[in-house]
Amino acid sequence: MSSSDQYKNQIMNDLAQGNVESLEDAPTDPATDYQDFDDFAQRSSREERHQLFGKNLHPDSIPLTQIEPELQKAIAQIKPNERDDVAREFFKRLKERGLHDRDLEKQLGLSTHHPNHMTTDDVTKLASFTYHSHPDIFQNVLADKPAILKFVSHPLVAAVFGIVAAKWLSGRRQ
Repeated sequence: MSSSDQYKNQIMNDLAQGNVESLEDAPTDPATDYQDFDDFAQRSSREERHQLFGKNLHPDSIPLTQIEPELQKAIAQIKPNERDDVAREFFKRLKERGLHDRDLEKQLGLSTHHPNHMTTDDVTKLASFTYHSHPDIFQNVLADKPAILKFVSHPLVAAVFGIVAAKWLSGRRQ
């Protein structure tokens, strides 16, 4: 049984037994009652997104073998200009760590080091490398550019969206 199936089974068992996780970290301010993911991505603060994503998007919680296909699928679905922005942001932050775009192009086997000419595969390789080797940069980029997460379906990422959904619904139960 895959870890994804085990995770789903554990959630279902917890729900069947009435076990719930606390949403103490979720603000109760009506200003944070989001309508949908796009509303969350636009109106939430970078810190709020970083807090939610940072807890669950880490190689210790989702292995590279599971996140890479999800990233491939998600990156293929975002708009080309958003994909360029994500690649540009990864390059910028990796350069701050001494990893230059041309070196990464060679090391990762990218078709180019120009973000606006990169393919979906190129951006996926760059994102996967960053996720595995520099998870803090990965989390920061996604906090700044959350469009990718809209299309990721891994159960742990779904848990992040569950927290967000609970926040959306909390203001509607009146």
